[in-house]
Amino acid sequence: MPRTSPADGLRFAFGTLTALPVHVTKWDRDAARAGMICAPLAGLVVGLCAAAVGAALMALGAGPLLAATATAATPAALTRGLHLDGLADTADGLGSAKPADQALRIMKQSDVGPFGVITLLFTLLAQVAVLFQLYEASWTRGALASVVAATAARLALTLAARKGIPPARPEGLGAAVAGTVPRGAALLAAALVTAVAALAASPFGTYETVQYAAAVVLAVCAAELLLRHCVRRFGGITGDVFGALAETAATAALVALALG
Repeated sequence: MPRTSPADGLRFAFGTLTALPVHVTKWDRDAARAGMICAPLAGLVVGLCAAAVGAALMALGAGPLLAATATAATPAALTRGLHLDGLADTADGLGSAKPADQALRIMKQSDVGPFGVITLLFTLLAQVAVLFQLYEASWTRGALASVVAATAARLALTLAARKGIPPARPEGLGAAVAGTVPRGAALLAAALVTAVAALAASPFGTYETVQYAAAVVLAVCAAELLLRHCVRRFGGITGDVFGALAETAATAALVALALG
């Protein structure tokens, strides 16, 4: 069997975590491990695209609210709403208070229930509200926040794919990537993303440097809390849970950047 190359990992990450036209050429545990380690890079690209859209609108004379809305919409477009759909399905599964097997069946249904609708509404409102606040301060702050939030969102997936986290189903994305990432590699990815976020914010000053690093930490902590709850409720992770983790981490990162 041919060895998994870094290109295989990148194709896996971009092909499964974004809607960009990337063909996944290798689908096995080795490729899944490399792909989930590369997940923050996919988030970085998504975040840069979102930042470019928001900054372009601001340069063309649009107000911060329109820029914030477009910035929040861009990641949804670049994932075909996959993560938002996962968030809604996970909210319906958790909100049902049903046993694991019944909750998982609810999550597989194509419709969205009241818990999913409410969760989507307030999540997107929170994201737009924070981005509006930051774009109103300056376009650079809004743009950087969108990049950091998107990268932290995919970092949460790297951590969720670490060894010791089981899949809830024997099929699907959750089963493909669960337990593939060594704990050391997951922690290294978290340290690198946190350091890069701090470095990117350093031109704003010492306070912002700490704040952006703390935003990444808060994002992964919020995602970890949700991950542990889902593992307890469902018996493991699914593709829907991955989407919920990404949106939770992104929102938590943005909320951290709105404070202070």
